[in-house]
Amino acid sequence: MIDSSFVSLLWQVALWLKKIYGHQAIPEYEVNERTVDILHDIMEYNEANDRDASFLIENMKEEVTEYEEEAKHMQNVLIQSLGLNPASLSRESFQFFSDLVDSAVTLEMKDTSLSSFFCAINDMTSELFETESQNKEIALKLKNIRVKLSAALMLELRLQKDLAKAKKYLEIHNSKAKTRSKNKRYLINKTGDLKCRIKTAEEELIALGLDQALTHKDLAKQSEELVALQKNLKLLKKKLKYYHDLPPSFSLAQVMLEERKQELNAIEEELIRKIQTLCIVLT
Repeated sequence: MIDSSFVSLLWQVALWLKKIYGHQAIPEYEVNERTVDILHDIMEYNEANDRDASFLIENMKEEVTEYEEEAKHMQNVLIQSLGLNPASLSRESFQFFSDLVDSAVTLEMKDTSLSSFFCAINDMTSELFETESQNKEIALKLKNIRVKLSAALMLELRLQKDLAKAKKYLEIHNSKAKTRSKNKRYLINKTGDLKCRIKTAEEELIALGLDQALTHKDLAKQSEELVALQKNLKLLKKKLKYYHDLPPSFSLAQVMLEERKQELNAIEEELIRKIQTLCIVLT
């Protein structure tokens, strides 16, 4: 069953690619979870940059409007308070004023004082360093995305090769299986045919007066009985081995038993004497 979250990501990626390429054909790509995740990360990063750019444009438009209103206000102040009309200024003075205004607008200053210029330059320098840092981070992210994409492509290539090998192995295996199946059917048929021929031959031999005990079935049965008898004979021989050293008559067996008892008593007496001698030595 396909995961709903995967389908949602795939739909978002498809809409984003359609928006990016417009009427152009979208390049083909392998549709799997890893590829879709990478494309979705790129989509989110791209959309975040678009939102930041749109926000920056709107902010700059608002600032331009504010600066234009402030410029009109300052122009009115110059005309009404100081009697300076931009139209009455010399070309060089007008150029100085224009450069001053352009610098103030570029540095986003609220006035043209020297302290404001220094503060604006410091702020601009800080923003420059921050922007450079962000650019480095973005470049690193793009590099990581390229690495992931390259790894995904390499993995896709390996999977395609493995799939081709698996298909080839499966074809060989199926071919061998078919051959074995044919051989098995042949052997089954051949065995049935031989059984029928053996049965027919036995019936013919019996009809000619052959003893039934010499048929294949009876011979096989007799062979099994012979193996069982040989096994029992071996066990009996093993048990009989323990009785080989006994004398042939009961009376002789009693005599031998009495002799063994006397030998045992003599050994016990000798052992007692040695123990007594050892005790005397120790004392």
